[in-house]
Amino acid sequence: MPSIHNPRRGSLQFWPRCRARRPYAKISSWPKTAEIKILGFAGYKAGMTHVMLDDNNPGSLTKGENILSPVTIIECPPLKPYSIRFYKKTNNGLKIISEIFAKDTDKNLKRKIKASKKENKAPEDFDDLRLIAYTQPSLIGLKKKPELFELGIGGKDNKERLSYAQGLLAKDIKISDVFKENQFMDTRSITKAKGFQGAVKRFGVRIRQHKAEKTKRGVGTLGAWTPKKTSWTVAQAGKMGFHQRTEHNKISLKIGSDPKEINPKGGFLNYGLIKNDYIILKGSVAGSRKRLITITEPVRAPNKVPKYEISSISTSSKQ
Repeated sequence: MPSIHNPRRGSLQFWPRCRARRPYAKISSWPKTAEIKILGFAGYKAGMTHVMLDDNNPGSLTKGENILSPVTIIECPPLKPYSIRFYKKTNNGLKIISEIFAKDTDKNLKRKIKASKKENKAPEDFDDLRLIAYTQPSLIGLKKKPELFELGIGGKDNKERLSYAQGLLAKDIKISDVFKENQFMDTRSITKAKGFQGAVKRFGVRIRQHKAEKTKRGVGTLGAWTPKKTSWTVAQAGKMGFHQRTEHNKISLKIGSDPKEINPKGGFLNYGLIKNDYIILKGSVAGSRKRLITITEPVRAPNKVPKYEISSISTSSKQ
């Protein structure tokens, strides 16, 4: 019998295995686009269901057939803008130099931050600008305290980007204003927290035989006798979950405003009925129900977008 060689278990792609500081994603960089538009949106994960799709892709093995696909439904109430933030490039990265605040803000925003009443002017020289927006979870009925985050704005001319951003301060932003159906997008979210877990679940270590010494659900060795220390690459038990993860090139199958088309009988499990605009993404999305999912323009989208058409959406009870 050949000897099985497993040098290590678990991926070192995500390191350090630290937990997120807040329950919604932090985005450090935004993709560059020539079109002047908002580069992201955010919504609350309602749950999953399945749909029947007409596969119209020329090179697909199921071309012309009706296929079943699991989908994730994200409820997207309108976002409200809070301010326009201006940045200047320095040796230590981007630095905030000024900020223009919206005049009318939601009453629930005071639960998150003390709204500023300053009337600043746009600086003449700046390198980047971003829109600060906040959610309206009260429209869903989840809670009253909103989430506050940055949204990038595409374009190359700063003057045109500024005039576009100033026009957004006085109106709500809908999901249909940012994205469209049948396009690629990236999702950024915080995964479920699973608490303290062993090496088998945390790193995928193979369970040892019953004659193993001391333990079955653990690694065979922690390392050599000398040097007398344990390497950080050894799979060990510890806290698992609540990590920020990015999933690239998710396909938006539908962006709708009529909740009756997707609400299952009895509502979504541990969520309820959808009351606002929504987006249907093909496949699963990381994160628990009621968690904020940040949707952005794709960083590395393929040239061709698959062509799918929804023929039916399952509204059977999920209870």
